[in-house]
Amino acid sequence: MAAAETAAPEVALREYGPAVSMPLSAEAGLALAASGILQSAAPDPGTAGHWLLRAGSRVGAVRVPGGPVVRIAPKTPVRRLFFLLGFSLDPARAWRERGEGTVDTGAYDDVVPALAHAVERQIDAALRQGVLQGYREMEESALVLRGRLREAEQIRRHFGRTPPVEITYDAYTADIAENRLLRAAAERLLRLPGVPGPVRRRLGHQRVRLADALPLVRGQELPRWQPSRLNARYQPALRLAEAVLRGSSPEHRPPDSEPLAVDGFLLDMNQLFEDFVTVALREALRERGLTARLQDPHHLDTAGVVGIRPDLVVRTGDGRTPLAVVDAKYKVERADGLPNADLYQALAYATVLGLREAHLVYAAGRLPRRVHEVRGTPAGPDGRRTRLYQHSLDLAGEPRQLLATLGELAEQLAGGAPLPD
Repeated sequence: MAAAETAAPEVALREYGPAVSMPLSAEAGLALAASGILQSAAPDPGTAGHWLLRAGSRVGAVRVPGGPVVRIAPKTPVRRLFFLLGFSLDPARAWRERGEGTVDTGAYDDVVPALAHAVERQIDAALRQGVLQGYREMEESALVLRGRLREAEQIRRHFGRTPPVEITYDAYTADIAENRLLRAAAERLLRLPGVPGPVRRRLGHQRVRLADALPLVRGQELPRWQPSRLNARYQPALRLAEAVLRGSSPEHRPPDSEPLAVDGFLLDMNQLFEDFVTVALREALRERGLTARLQDPHHLDTAGVVGIRPDLVVRTGDGRTPLAVVDAKYKVERADGLPNADLYQALAYATVLGLREAHLVYAAGRLPRRVHEVRGTPAGPDGRRTRLYQHSLDLAGEPRQLLATLGELAEQLAGGAPLPD
């Protein structure tokens, strides 16, 4: 009788938490070190065969062949994390509803189970009226002419003889980009560690419903789809499915070794926080008749060599004149305060854009707002010099509170409310 298969060891880490020493093969350790998944992964000098693993801003779970399952818990509550994700995926709807968000995580408080539940529920809602079908261009060799003749291919492959004929035609089929994405997301989640049994069974059922859609080829670009009236019921599921597929770890190649597949799903909290802040401010500013450009490229120097890219630049309704600049920082205030380098960066943005103030938004801080008036900068008509504002956004707060705080900041950026001294 075969011995029972030994379960893979697990490593539980916390976002930006202390390093954990874990027995790990050299191959798996090198894969983790080269992948960028963790903030650091290095041999433990105190224990042979162990590696010190420390998580950074990425949260979720990954499984290394021959190594452990690494689970990284976020500091932010999971429901709040998925509120941020849902807002970034569908900002117009989330801004209108001002509620917990568009992603249903059920009762799960871990990233992967919550994600799997959310995706399965979205797919089920999308398929409730049946599997979407559409026209797709097909190319094949056939015995009879159907659709259009591919003349160049006919001459190249079958010069001087018919049949067969090389044809192209539009087929009405379920094998379209939308269904391929949903099937791929379900299959990806079925391979992840930590998906609960009931959710796994429901995902398997959804995969069967999408069996007419061909599976995606690993390593190729995701198929593109265009929002339309016909696929409106699919759109929430498609946005979440794309997040799953883009957040799945690709193959990682340590130096001088063969590729090593690292399966998992990870969310970068730095990017998620930045997306949430900038998208929420953009929606709020749009209500006030202003435009906002995300990742607006500029140059620090006159020669155009040193590039800068503020997270958000507020402009007039016609998009011509900059009014304010904002940069989001997923950082928590240390005992010695917030990093001075952030202030230097904000001052550079204000200088290049010709503004007398710049704003930094942090994930947490001891005070809700701080202001620094910069020495040596010219005073304006009101006697104020260039000012740098630091705002703190408490991610533990309720969604309505988060959006209200950003709405107040948008009002100040638009000039509708005075900024405090």
